[in-house]
Amino acid sequence: MTKITVAKGDGIGPEIMDATLEIILAAGANIEIEEIEVGEKVYLAGNTAGIAKESWDVIRRNKVFLKAPITTPQGGGYKSLNVTTRKFLGLYANVRPCVSLHPFVDTKHPVMDVVIVRENEEDLYAGIEHQQTDEVIQCLKLISRPGCEKIVRYAFEYAKHYGRKKVTCFTKDNIMKQTDGLFHQVFDEIAKEYPEIENEHWIIDIGAAKMADTPEAFDVIVMPNLYGDVLSDVAAQIAGSVGLAGSANIGEECAMFEAIHGSAPRRAGQNMANPSGLLQGAIMMLNHIGQSKIAEKVQNAWLKTIEDGIHTYDIYKEGVSKEKVGTKEFAQAVIANLGQSPKLLKSVTFAENSKLNLPKYQRKAPAKKELVGVDLFVNWVGKSPDELAQVVQALDTEKVKLSMITNRGIKVWPEGFEETFCTDHWRCRFKPVEGESISKSDIVGLLNHAIELDIDTIKTENLYTFDGKMGFSLGQGQ
Repeated sequence: MTKITVAKGDGIGPEIMDATLEIILAAGANIEIEEIEVGEKVYLAGNTAGIAKESWDVIRRNKVFLKAPITTPQGGGYKSLNVTTRKFLGLYANVRPCVSLHPFVDTKHPVMDVVIVRENEEDLYAGIEHQQTDEVIQCLKLISRPGCEKIVRYAFEYAKHYGRKKVTCFTKDNIMKQTDGLFHQVFDEIAKEYPEIENEHWIIDIGAAKMADTPEAFDVIVMPNLYGDVLSDVAAQIAGSVGLAGSANIGEECAMFEAIHGSAPRRAGQNMANPSGLLQGAIMMLNHIGQSKIAEKVQNAWLKTIEDGIHTYDIYKEGVSKEKVGTKEFAQAVIANLGQSPKLLKSVTFAENSKLNLPKYQRKAPAKKELVGVDLFVNWVGKSPDELAQVVQALDTEKVKLSMITNRGIKVWPEGFEETFCTDHWRCRFKPVEGESISKSDIVGLLNHAIELDIDTIKTENLYTFDGKMGFSLGQGQ
């Protein structure tokens, strides 16, 4: 027996959780339930995290968390519990299967069967933002080699385990050559370890267009956090409905399973909500804890219920559906179909143990890291980049000199264009003169001199090479 943590959440959460648990227990799920309170009540009691310390203890002890949707109150500094949970527990992989249920659920893509594997901990979702000038706010995009390796390997292992034929990577590394470039590089490295699985890479914009138009061209798609967040919802919607999709959040120690939709407070307490999204999350949970035959039984019964035309209001359609039912009645219909399989929809067969066993990340030997320059970011308002260059060149030394100024990434000095619009946020790049080197003491000297000259430096970024490879971007236009 596996002990799991359950949170019934807010809005429609308690109703769909009760329905989901009733179904999986009727199917023979060998679980013990420990319930915790999270969400709106906890927030409004003064806890801005939406979860008590004692509840964290329960989740960490049980390792498996089945969570219904919650309501995060607007304003007041309340933090997203989903994001917090994923990052605190190291749930690096977000997995969302998006499968068409044609002709029983409306879709323009009747043969769609795509799994989105989204990196879950870093990228722009690190949430590191700073306002640096009156006109410019920065958000840091953090991509790490461990983050890339773990999520890419998960995607290939998932494909291998579930008999998938292809893994596709989406990035924007034609623009973000360092961050998305690393993700793409790691994808290519790991793909070589799985020669039996086809691999390909698409730039995110055309890849997203292709997925929305021809999703049958894809099988498993792996991508960084922000792209995955957006496209997993797109994929779920074009498959039929966001309300039908569940997701798994997988870490090395813990896992969380949920529906991808929200708490829908307007539908709460009316016995209307469709429990399918949370049920799909629970089926993924059963696979994760090694109860794959129970998961298979529940999935096939659910597919049979959809095929029978027993539908909740959100997917009910005259001429296709046969009976409009409430949350409880839908659950009873699924239970009545346990042990049966669909005739038109594709039934599922899961391996006896569908838990993926992934190796822990192994840190590689460090590269030779060499300091080769520094970017000083300056808050300055003036007539032209040439005027700023004259001001900043006063910082030059015999060893280190100003080599470039950019504004919002585009080179504006030397040889900038008058047509380029500039904000009050400037990157001034200093490089050592030929035959010289730069040290951190030199950088401190530049900053001290800037203070003396009343130049408002707002941040610095050291420029490094790693084993001789440039670890920073050129200015656009260089």
